[in-house]
Amino acid sequence: MSRLPRVAPGGVPFHVLNRAVGRRTIFESPADYECFRETVAETLRVRRMRICGYCVMPNHWHMVLWPQDDGDLSAFLHHVTNLHVKRWKRAHGEIGCGHLYQERFKSFPIQTTDYFHTVVRYVERNPLRANLVARAEAWPWSSLGQVSAASPIPLSAWPVPGPADQHRDLWIEHVNRPQTEAELTCVRVSVHRGRPYGDEGWVTQVAERLGLGATTRPRGRPKNASGLTPSPDQRHLAQIW
Repeated sequence: MSRLPRVAPGGVPFHVLNRAVGRRTIFESPADYECFRETVAETLRVRRMRICGYCVMPNHWHMVLWPQDDGDLSAFLHHVTNLHVKRWKRAHGEIGCGHLYQERFKSFPIQTTDYFHTVVRYVERNPLRANLVARAEAWPWSSLGQVSAASPIPLSAWPVPGPADQHRDLWIEHVNRPQTEAELTCVRVSVHRGRPYGDEGWVTQVAERLGLGATTRPRGRPKNASGLTPSPDQRHLAQIW
């Protein structure tokens, strides 16, 4: 099956992520995490990008990006990924030993309403959901865990009202509260299929405009004699973060 075309217009926020091949652990030490963040910071000096949120996990990473112009998203992420692979392989003595990442990055556009908050919350809750920390803000390699403006990755303002400094504590408590199964399912389906994330009308409109109609259509075999169809999306959800 051919890949869907990579479409990332400027002015639209995206959730992007990539994971290690075979789910291997590539971030083992603080130095590994800092190397990735420094790579992102260095890329920002040559490839502009608004970073609204991020989280680096042991075998994958997430970012919520808000590109300014068409093409900015791919240019930024290709630079980050290629530079990080070279530095990681050199540091770990694996030059010429195959792929580090499983595939090209995954991405999906986000509607700039409450859906944007849901995705950022999903990203920043990752270490808590994985039982790596007792509180989401305790994970230092995330936008929520950044403790000062001197952190390597400068964060951008959001395209929607966000947690201003005086309301940061309220946002932190919101992130630490569990998300509903419905929220998790919807985000994970978008992750798996690259489907735009928003209300039904917006998703249909954006999918048509960006040539992503295949991401909104049902997948799998026709219904069986009982009238029930196992959902491929549901079967794969347990494999998504």
